[in-house]
Amino acid sequence: MDLGLKGKRALVMGASKGLGRSIADALAAEGAALVISGRDQATLDVAARELIALGAASCVGIPADVASGEQMDALADGAVKAMGGVDILVQNHGGPPPGAAVDLTEELLTTWFPRIVLNPIRVANRLLPAMRAQKFGRILNVGSSGMVQPLPNLVLSNTLRASIMAWMKTLSAEVAGEGITCNIVAPGAIRTDRSLELASAAGKRQGKSAEEVMTDRNKTIPAGRYGTPAEFGPMAAFLCSPQGAYITGSILRMDGGVVRGW
Repeated sequence: MDLGLKGKRALVMGASKGLGRSIADALAAEGAALVISGRDQATLDVAARELIALGAASCVGIPADVASGEQMDALADGAVKAMGGVDILVQNHGGPPPGAAVDLTEELLTTWFPRIVLNPIRVANRLLPAMRAQKFGRILNVGSSGMVQPLPNLVLSNTLRASIMAWMKTLSAEVAGEGITCNIVAPGAIRTDRSLELASAAGKRQGKSAEEVMTDRNKTIPAGRYGTPAEFGPMAAFLCSPQGAYITGSILRMDGGVVRGW
């Protein structure tokens, strides 16, 4: 299927590795122009060359930390300058540390609220006027299956992602008639650096290695395994495409069947 992404311009946040990179890979293979962000210019430069080799019409890496509102402003403005505009915004960032609800502190909330809620909204607000003017836009948030079914020992993620989910749902209804969709892709256990980090943290509590923890988790996944980034990116690319125009205000779960409700 041709997703109709040739000529589209995408800003993919946190795309130097992991799930963000898997989305950038899929968009590149469809011929989109890309701006990717991350915190290390050298890593972004390598990724940009690889994405051009995959088929991206162009690719520029702009270093930016989602913790900084000013850097997010510069990222949005830099993407517009590099590509002449932004049709697709993929909001993606590193996940917060694990922790229990009884241990949640004001300091942790204050530290992570800008990264998960405030600054992704800030970037979207900066790009939305042009999307509305051209009657086309895609805003895609990389969330978590914890948005649907809160995950044990991930209280920060569960709490703050619920806020961005509510914003996305509210916005989706406001701009649906203007050719703009707002959706969430909610990964479960996908084998990335983040999943290894969480498995290592769990292993320390349980006296196991990260691989042992991941093997144990396979038994709780109906599919019997972790997903792969290569399976994740194409689904996200579809939601970013003209082909996905009638899907908005939705969450696409990619969790191997872990969440038991529809």
